[in-house]
Amino acid sequence: MAGENHSTVTEFILGGLTNWPELQLPLFLLFLGIYSVTTIGNLGMITLICLNTQLHTPMYYFLSNLSLVDVCYSSVITPKMLVNFVTEKNIISYAGCMSQLYFFIVFVVAECYMLTVMAYDRYIAICRPLLYNVIMSHRVCSLLVAAIYAMGLIGSTIETSLMLKLPYCDTLISHYFCDIIALMKCSCSSTYHIEMTVFFLAGFNIIVTGLTVLVSYAFILSSILHISTTEGRSKAFSTCSSHLAAVGMFYGTTAFMYLKPSMASSLAQENVASVFYTTVIPMLNPLIYSLRNKEVKAAVQKTLRGKLFCCKCCLSQV
Repeated sequence: MAGENHSTVTEFILGGLTNWPELQLPLFLLFLGIYSVTTIGNLGMITLICLNTQLHTPMYYFLSNLSLVDVCYSSVITPKMLVNFVTEKNIISYAGCMSQLYFFIVFVVAECYMLTVMAYDRYIAICRPLLYNVIMSHRVCSLLVAAIYAMGLIGSTIETSLMLKLPYCDTLISHYFCDIIALMKCSCSSTYHIEMTVFFLAGFNIIVTGLTVLVSYAFILSSILHISTTEGRSKAFSTCSSHLAAVGMFYGTTAFMYLKPSMASSLAQENVASVFYTTVIPMLNPLIYSLRNKEVKAAVQKTLRGKLFCCKCCLSQV
């Protein structure tokens, strides 16, 4: 069957975000700006955490991995989308399409579990503070991150393998990237069993991780309300509010895309939801965690002061 697939379809045509030629250049500039901010913001967050010893804690270890996941899965989608804005025919090879699908699923699943582990970390820090260093040891954190990437690889391998077995008759993908739902619509055969598998895997990843986050924050909220001082409650809320904002945006859009019947929404609604979680959220995450986090702000100021001091020393020697 795999050989038959390759002989029938060797490339796909991506429908893109719009068919209006006058919008291609403005959209190219818009998404180029978003991707630039995403790359600089996430790589900057990783660099900042590496350079500042006060950020060498489990919370920021997970945050640096979240930034890595964000920049990776944005890079799987956005560069190809930018190329398609400035070319007449939006073509992607069969192998390129399946590769894009594979790595996209790896990183989007990893994002789910990374956000869950970050919620668990905050639960331990606020509800079990005396045991925090024991429970969230360096070894445990490393094993959790390894398990997160393993879950992404396993889920992606299962889903992409199913898509590789499908015969394809239609070469037009009504989407701006090779998403699994759009690809199934191009198949010649019934995709019912694959839809059920995808629905089950997406449901497991989104619902299980989402419920874990909700339960963690229910305990966190209960603990915060028992804090006697206003300053203590404010500090606890500030460490959790940025993570809750990131979780809400990500789970809301992914649940809309993958936990609904295939005909329950229009193409325009699906495109908006997809754009939000593939390009906008990876850009917003480093902004949310930096603007709403006093420790990150302090680390930025310290790094900038260090750079300024080095520059003054160099100038004085000249």
